[in-house]
Amino acid sequence: MQYGLLATWLALYLLLLYAGGTVAGLLFPRFADRGVAFGVPVAVSILWVITYFVGRFSLAVGVWLGVIVLATSVVAVWRLDGGPTARAYAETAGVFSVAFLFLVGVRALDPAIIPIGGEKFLDFGLLQSLVRADSLPLEDMWFAGEPVAYYYGGHLIAAILTRITGTAGQFAYNLALAGFYATLVTAAYGLAGAVADERGLPQRLAGGLTVFCIGFASNLSTPAKFILWLLPDGLGQTVVERAGYELDGLAAGPDSFSYWDASRVIEDSAADFGTYEPGAALVIDEFPLFAWLNGDMHAHMMSTGFLLLAAALCFSYYQTPAAERRRRLALLFGALPAVAGIVAVTNTWSFPSMGGLALLTVTVAPADPTTLLPKHVGQRLRLNGPSQEGVRIGMGLAVAAVVLVLGLLWSLPFWLGPASGREIAVLPDRTSLLELLAVHGLFVGPFWLYLYAQTGHAVGQSTARIVGLVAVGTAALAATLDIAAVGLLAPLLIGAWLFARSPTLARTVDAVPALADGGDRPVGFEAVLILAGAGLVLLVEFVFVRENIGRMNTVFKTYMQVWVFWGVAAGPVLAWLLTRWRPVDDRSRAWTSIGVRAFVALLVCSASLYGVFALSNHVETAGDPTLDGLAYLNDDHPEEAEAIRWLDETATGRPTIVTAAPASYEWDAGDGEGASAPSSLTGLPTVAGWTHEAQYRNDTVYDRRVDDVETIYTGDATEQRRLLKAYDVRYVYVGPAERARYDEVTVDQLQGVTVAKEAGGVTIYRVHSEYI
Repeated sequence: MQYGLLATWLALYLLLLYAGGTVAGLLFPRFADRGVAFGVPVAVSILWVITYFVGRFSLAVGVWLGVIVLATSVVAVWRLDGGPTARAYAETAGVFSVAFLFLVGVRALDPAIIPIGGEKFLDFGLLQSLVRADSLPLEDMWFAGEPVAYYYGGHLIAAILTRITGTAGQFAYNLALAGFYATLVTAAYGLAGAVADERGLPQRLAGGLTVFCIGFASNLSTPAKFILWLLPDGLGQTVVERAGYELDGLAAGPDSFSYWDASRVIEDSAADFGTYEPGAALVIDEFPLFAWLNGDMHAHMMSTGFLLLAAALCFSYYQTPAAERRRRLALLFGALPAVAGIVAVTNTWSFPSMGGLALLTVTVAPADPTTLLPKHVGQRLRLNGPSQEGVRIGMGLAVAAVVLVLGLLWSLPFWLGPASGREIAVLPDRTSLLELLAVHGLFVGPFWLYLYAQTGHAVGQSTARIVGLVAVGTAALAATLDIAAVGLLAPLLIGAWLFARSPTLARTVDAVPALADGGDRPVGFEAVLILAGAGLVLLVEFVFVRENIGRMNTVFKTYMQVWVFWGVAAGPVLAWLLTRWRPVDDRSRAWTSIGVRAFVALLVCSASLYGVFALSNHVETAGDPTLDGLAYLNDDHPEEAEAIRWLDETATGRPTIVTAAPASYEWDAGDGEGASAPSSLTGLPTVAGWTHEAQYRNDTVYDRRVDDVETIYTGDATEQRRLLKAYDVRYVYVGPAERARYDEVTVDQLQGVTVAKEAGGVTIYRVHSEYI
């Protein structure tokens, strides 16, 4: 175990936490901790922006100039406003350290960067490419000579930290992965605590519950299967069959548990798509613990800390009185678009959510949004009656549009590159009520109960019961009409909106919609997060990005955002239910208190089962702990390990290599499947890599390169020389996969192609361009 590297990276993160926490005090002055929980994403944002733009000329200069700008900013702010208090920093640093060390422990038991079961080769290859590269835009490791057609902002963050610490990539991968996890958990803790503190709720209770929901909890499919396993013989089988499922996984017994199952709950049917029939209808419904346990360093994971930074900026706006117009404008049109730009390059799927957050925040915040406008213009838009609600929504839409446009400008080099375009489709197969409850029940249950309790406070328990029955009936009816999401989420959308917009629901009932600015609300910013998550879940039931695999990526990338938004909202909601829900009469108050505590305990225990089983299996199958993601090469691919390491250590810069193509998730050299390992594990660009490139660009250009690779290995000498020159090839890799795929390799017979390295079952040829 590499304890020195572990200590170095943790020290760097804690330094960034303090530095960024100092700057964050200007952004979040009304937060209880003055925003120190967002220290890492704030500090990294400064490093990223400088590196991303200066990196067009030199990445090395960009990284160290970013360090200088960050240090200068910290000194300037510290002199002006001071830094985080010792208590706030110590508490936050403790949360970060525990989360970081937890994930390091998980990864040390299974650190391998392998091609199967995820996108580790893509993620590691991008990291290695950025560590090797001299400047941006980044050359594609799987499509030599062309810029990357993928969002790599998160990998750039990992590369910045790797360069600062001087860490080898195979160690940096797992340490950066732990850092992204700890950043998410810490930011969630801070935002949930700030939302709770504003409402007078126990800050640490809310933060702790949110940390559980974000960092350890699973969806409810695992406890549901556990209950089926506990049922008497035959009964579980009957229940499963009547629900239309099979008795598998944990439902068949603990020995059949797979950590993978909980991420594949929703099942779509290709025949039920309304506008076209995809070749396959796959769905991935991940949650954070699964994602980090699986070990990809993927975009939807790395962007989560910045997603919460954007939410925190919106909450800071939400807290700011109307009289502080300049601060509100600076938050909306200064800080938020910059974060949106980072999100666009880190995980483009989350970029629209920047506009959605701005829309919801501006629309429901206590301050009248017309006060953002010049005084004479704003006064003309202050109307009475329902028209005022329309003005609010209109202002929210306008602000959202401006935020997205400015975010596009902050990330303009990315959009000017070869980013792949996608077509929008509608009417996919919709999710059943059981599937929705299994995936989202951890949050939907408490949110329904929360709004029911708030309704009881506002209009009395009798009326609240009627409203609750109507809501349940509506959900049941919607499920029979194949629009289960509408029935399940409409009560959340309507209830959260009305409570967020009205200090007193009685006024709202008399004159819908609510028309109240300023004043205390029965709910706080958690309502914005509930609305954001519900809107996203509802959206992907009807609109998705068209692919031949159905709506897999749409749900996959969207549901992680939902989990993050709802996970933060759940902390204050559960804290309110535990400490504030007190019906009027004594008997009801006593039973409610007991019932809520039992409900929360049951929820925590149920959502913990997955972690208990998954981590137990993880420990049982682990070897000696290490952070070396490539240590497995000696045992699993001994014939190629030395050659790949030689390439990584010997090649300077990013010379082009040639490897067997096409390639994908399988690394089975005997069948001619090499997974582009010499490229993916070194960051050296190969002429044609994974089949992902056909999706990023198109089938025609990818297939042409695959044919060119075959010609380089086996073709006519004249064509071989032409292609080696055209692609500026420096090394030709001939390993077991290449020999298995190509009948007779002849490239070694060319003049100017000499043996550079022989190791195990691999020969690497050096191409001397002056002789080609």
